[in-house]
Amino acid sequence: MEQPDFWSDQERAQKTVGELKSLKSVVEPMERLGRETDDLADLLELAEQEEDRSLVAEMTGQLQSIGSELDKLELQKLLSRPHDESDCFFSIQAGAGGTESCDWAEMLLRMYLKYFQNTDYDVEEVSRRDGEEAGIQSVTLHVKGPYAYGYLSCEMGVHRLVRISPFDSQHRRHTSFASVDVMPELDDEGEIEIRDEDLRIDFFRAGGAGGQHVNKVSSAVRITHLPSGIVVGCQNERSQHQNRRVAMQMLKAKLLRLEEQKRDAELAKIVGEKGEIAWGNQIRSYVLQPYQMVKDHRTDHQTGDTGAVLDGDIQAFIESYLRERARQRNHG
Repeated sequence: MEQPDFWSDQERAQKTVGELKSLKSVVEPMERLGRETDDLADLLELAEQEEDRSLVAEMTGQLQSIGSELDKLELQKLLSRPHDESDCFFSIQAGAGGTESCDWAEMLLRMYLKYFQNTDYDVEEVSRRDGEEAGIQSVTLHVKGPYAYGYLSCEMGVHRLVRISPFDSQHRRHTSFASVDVMPELDDEGEIEIRDEDLRIDFFRAGGAGGQHVNKVSSAVRITHLPSGIVVGCQNERSQHQNRRVAMQMLKAKLLRLEEQKRDAELAKIVGEKGEIAWGNQIRSYVLQPYQMVKDHRTDHQTGDTGAVLDGDIQAFIESYLRERARQRNHG
């Protein structure tokens, strides 16, 4: 990074900065904990000599702090799967149910944006389709930060909302569904090879916010992978080239997912079990009426503070699933 031409290749430079950030997220806490442990050892020696109760109280507080930091490092240790350290594409899709589900999808989007803000993840909107009356039909975000894919992969699946509908004049209780999908951002080289003749690429004018440029230039890109039928699109960047690059990254991630699902299906035939995460399974319920509770059906972790969860306080759910996933892996 100290080389004078480091920033001449912006894309490669940003990738290097991201790698440095990921490494620092592991190394710096370890170094800090080492220093704090040394300080605590000195305090212990002093407390034994002086028989000082205030020093003992100070040591107790430091021990609790170190224990909390060790818990966080333990979680990072659980993020050892391929691509766990990668940035990711994060998508929310409204389920059947029209306006109700579109509004729920937008509520989920707000929840995750709050979470990303709390965790200092960088977020960029790649594509978005608004609902006809309210909410969103779908949205895809590019999320960048240490172990973004590892943490957010815990959120993959169907999220269920039960509430009194604000769109129902009779104030009846409604159930809505929205699904979350997460794909790692892959390096351009290796892993997935895509032939040009297998692609259909369409250019069109982006819709929605974005100023005059949006409606004047056909910069948005939609790519169809003909053998698999997978369709991806990007309309956020200002040039066709940038949008195509992001769309190709998404396509590679989806094709990798498809290969992994095929392997999981073959493995399931052998061992007689379902894969770790089955797309379409309901993973979490958010009940606002007749009582208030958010419950994860994979771990049974739950809380009655629905307001905090919808304001982005979901780390406890992610951590409980990380531990459950590791437990299943160890017993598998």
